[in-house]
Amino acid sequence: MAFFGTLISAFPILLLIWLMTKKEALPSHIALPISALLVGVIQLFYFQADGRLLAANIISGVLSVITPISIIAGAILLNRVLAISGAESVIARWLKSISTNAIAQLMIIGWAFAFMLEGASGFGTPAAIAAPMLVGLGFHPLKIAILALIMNSVPVSFGAVGTPIWFGLEALNLDQEQIFEVATQTALINSMAAFVIPVLALKFVVSWQMIRQNIVFILLSILSCTIPYYWIATWNYEFPSLIGGAIGLMVSIVLAKRGIGLQKTQEESDENGLYKEAIVPFKTLIFALLPLVLLIVILIVTRISQLGIKGLLTDMSVWFGFDIGGTYFSVSQALVLSVENILQTSVSWSYKALYVPALIPFLLVVLISIPLLKMSRSNVVEAFSDTGRRIKLPLVSLAAALIMVNFMMLGGEHSPIFLIANAFSSVTGDNWSYFSAFLGALGSFFSGSATVSNLTFGAIQQSIAVQVGLPISAILALQSAGAAMGNMVCINNIIAVSTILGIANKEGYIIKQTILPMIVYGFIAAIVGMFLVAF
Repeated sequence: MAFFGTLISAFPILLLIWLMTKKEALPSHIALPISALLVGVIQLFYFQADGRLLAANIISGVLSVITPISIIAGAILLNRVLAISGAESVIARWLKSISTNAIAQLMIIGWAFAFMLEGASGFGTPAAIAAPMLVGLGFHPLKIAILALIMNSVPVSFGAVGTPIWFGLEALNLDQEQIFEVATQTALINSMAAFVIPVLALKFVVSWQMIRQNIVFILLSILSCTIPYYWIATWNYEFPSLIGGAIGLMVSIVLAKRGIGLQKTQEESDENGLYKEAIVPFKTLIFALLPLVLLIVILIVTRISQLGIKGLLTDMSVWFGFDIGGTYFSVSQALVLSVENILQTSVSWSYKALYVPALIPFLLVVLISIPLLKMSRSNVVEAFSDTGRRIKLPLVSLAAALIMVNFMMLGGEHSPIFLIANAFSSVTGDNWSYFSAFLGALGSFFSGSATVSNLTFGAIQQSIAVQVGLPISAILALQSAGAAMGNMVCINNIIAVSTILGIANKEGYIIKQTILPMIVYGFIAAIVGMFLVAF
């Protein structure tokens, strides 16, 4: 009976993957609603779930889509403002003046810059900002979408100022020593994977020959991020990605500027040494870069708890609220919207309007940039209309994905997702460390968040470690690293980056491309985990 329950729980996932990756693949806005409906039917008729509880989870899923879609809309809007105003082309010319080498551009923006952004914000912000910049340099959008997803894995464990660690593992009652042990081992696993993962990402955009010719620069750029990343993780779990990425970005720019480890391109071999068209007046460059600089500064300032602004933006003190038939709606003083006891169930929802990076910083930066970049009324209308047009179908896809996630997690220890996890652990026994990371990836695949993956599966991983006699810190580190690697195949992230880059109906294709690097990441995690468990 347990086997049949696991099989029927896994069927909607397998169906979804097949629908999105078969020869004539269905787009996500069709495949996801089908899968969500199937999970709902299974919950209702096989697991005997309460109808009201299912309805409450549908409402929660629909409301939850406000978070990712508002972030996507904000990112698209900023991108359209930069593109329509001409700032994007100015930035592209400046980046070419640093280096016309494609590898240098991909590593500076797609790796180091995105690494820093992940440390500051998370929420899919790295791909939302870095990917359009690379497309602006002339790279193919679909290839860049794949590269951005693969690259944005290593820093994720410490994304959004360490949220997956300090919040994702909060319920496990670990002491500070254990948390630092988990953080250090997570950073070690990710750092080892970093020797391979960026190279695999680059292969989707450039040739192996170009990678080999520039391998010294690639390795130096990787190490410039991962060395400080690992070192900081040994004594702090909030800033490894943020500071590691900032150091890596500066070092990578200096290396590229001096041509260290890079093969010279034709333009750089010219007698003047620089591609003439790439030279940008300083004042023009400052105005073009100001929106991005402002975006990063606001992200950092609003994410560091010690500065006090984060507390103001997340204050839950109720401003006003009212009851509607047993469902309580409230708005906090920091404009946190909350709905509790949906349909008189335990299901709830909240949206931190000032903290989710949609209004602050995306919309705020856009409003500042419009006069700064001297945009006309018609340009502004074009930017907003383009944004609205692009988010229509992703809205359906994301709503269906979030409803499906809610359904899969409904039932506590008897939920479909827990049955699948328990089946994995019962089959592997004391060899669990080889598979632990893949469970973390499964959590991210569903939820779209490394933090949610840690919240969901952290307790299971801890329980399995105790049952089979494995070190708890090592297994939790594998869970955390796995949650990061799952970012590559996460449906929410794929929809987000595709929408921002204007790519339609390619979600299944992207999953097929990113799953192999994720599996490679998992094997590396398993090997490192083997040593962590043994020693």
